[in-house]
Amino acid sequence: MRMAAGSRPIAVFDSGVGGLTVFRALRRRLPAEHLVYFGDTAHVPYGTKSPETVRRLTRAHLAFLAGRGVKCAVVACNTASAVALDGVAKAVKIPLFGVIDPGVAQALNRTRTGRIGVLGTSTTIRSGAYQRRLVLRSPRARVFAVACPLFVPLIEEGWAAHDVARRIAAVYLKPLLRARVDTVILGCTHYPLLAPTLRRVLGAGVRLVDSAEAVAEETERVLAQAGLLRVPPKAGLLRSRPGRGGETFYLTDTGGHFPAVARRFLGKPITRLVPVHLRVEAVDGVARRGRG
Repeated sequence: MRMAAGSRPIAVFDSGVGGLTVFRALRRRLPAEHLVYFGDTAHVPYGTKSPETVRRLTRAHLAFLAGRGVKCAVVACNTASAVALDGVAKAVKIPLFGVIDPGVAQALNRTRTGRIGVLGTSTTIRSGAYQRRLVLRSPRARVFAVACPLFVPLIEEGWAAHDVARRIAAVYLKPLLRARVDTVILGCTHYPLLAPTLRRVLGAGVRLVDSAEAVAEETERVLAQAGLLRVPPKAGLLRSRPGRGGETFYLTDTGGHFPAVARRFLGKPITRLVPVHLRVEAVDGVARRGRG
């Protein structure tokens, strides 16, 4: 018996642990949904890899998730959203949500002056994805983008609130302070964990856009419109409601520190962790999938 479309899981895909901020935001918004997390921990980080490699890995892993019957997938990795999402969407037959467009829309709604900063990995910033979309949607936008490659390791080491993080942030954020931006997009799903430190450096007048919250809101809205939520919005009081949805975590390498970092991100231990062994090879443009 096939599972009804609305009852199938929502997948969150990321190169490592950063997408857990999206996973957490989705869980808060949609407590009854079954959630699946796929972390490509064998190939993290994507932010320093070539666009071709990122596209190949993203396509293979989203194909794996489609084969597991998910009803949609959130590409929580900003790097994958920036350089791979458009091409992969044509090959993977499930709805895909990236983190860039929701973040762009929220930033344009919040800015008062049109002067917007973008923080991201080196590959995300080099791709120009945020910069192009901001200017395309609002010609008045002035965009100032800064690559911050040290932020991810600081966060994963649990040093987001350490004075070292503040000093590094002060160096990275100097161009944004000089540019007098009033809104900053956190263009990496790790970065919301650094938000208190960033606010200390940028000042209270600068608004931060959390791409995790933006994409969770967009995912809920689109699924509700399509009738694909497990619990329809505004259900009648007499309607029986399912409990909290299940959670499964797929990792391509289970030997690292993912469980410890996930506990810090989610505030609880993860209970169902499944190793996945994928053989990703470019053969006539098609990624082969090994046994998982």
